[in-house]
Amino acid sequence: MLNDAKIRAAKPGPKAYKLADAHQLYLYVSPQGAKLWRMKFKFDGKEKTLSLGPYPLVSLIAAREKRDDARRLLAEGLDPTVEKKLKIKANVEASRNTFEKVARAWHEINAPQWAKVHAADVIRSLERDIFPAIGSLPITAITPPKILEVLRAIEQRSAIETAKRVRQRISAIYAYAIASGIAQSDPSEKVGAALKPMPKKGRQPAITDIAELRRMLAKVDDDFARPITRLALRLIALTAVRPGELRGAMWSEFENLDGPLPLWRIPAARMKGDRDRKDEAGGDHLVPLAPESVAVLRAAWKLSGRGELV
Repeated sequence: MLNDAKIRAAKPGPKAYKLADAHQLYLYVSPQGAKLWRMKFKFDGKEKTLSLGPYPLVSLIAAREKRDDARRLLAEGLDPTVEKKLKIKANVEASRNTFEKVARAWHEINAPQWAKVHAADVIRSLERDIFPAIGSLPITAITPPKILEVLRAIEQRSAIETAKRVRQRISAIYAYAIASGIAQSDPSEKVGAALKPMPKKGRQPAITDIAELRRMLAKVDDDFARPITRLALRLIALTAVRPGELRGAMWSEFENLDGPLPLWRIPAARMKGDRDRKDEAGGDHLVPLAPESVAVLRAAWKLSGRGELV
């Protein structure tokens, strides 16, 4: 059997030669001085050679381990050379299945069942918080500590709820990868227990005195330099709609502004809720408009009337 001293002492000759070890393992020494581990074996009645790597990159101990692995495959009726090619192919394929690639495939499949706003929010959170850190890594190579590191960075922005939501999305991506045969396990599964707990919610601050409310609205009117912003804040105070509904308000949604019953008809598709809520027939949200609201819209028309959005 070989030892390191014999291997180091082997010098190249005019012809290639072999130094035998045991169980068909040998070192091939080329005329150029390369020392390569090889193993002879028979499979299906044919003599074959398995390359195990160069010395000293592959040590004597490592070469024997590779030989023993090959012998175990032979005992199971498998060809070690074929299994080696399959393993290399699987490793290459795994490196191509990056987290970002799989995440985008997951998003593409699920987005049609989500509201457009939610679908955009999901992919935006991944692009902002996840892809820069682990998007280029093979999805099977990502470890729980690496995921925790990414989520800790989100927590440092005091976005604790966002960190928890992003972890759930990572877990959903791994569930898709496991079902697709791309991954075997979900490294984010146990990470949730290591995240910071949500802070206890107290009562939201609210103005309940009408005089104080008037002062606050007057201050808003004085403090904002952009006229369209002042008008938007005035209209939200008059109608109590959600900020997103106000931002997306279109001139086509307003009816009968010159009549006795002016109305803002917010389409169901723009309202908060699941897909069924957004697809609901006759589910538009109706906002009756006071004269003061109509006055705000008339003022806004002078600034934004040429566009679709108020």
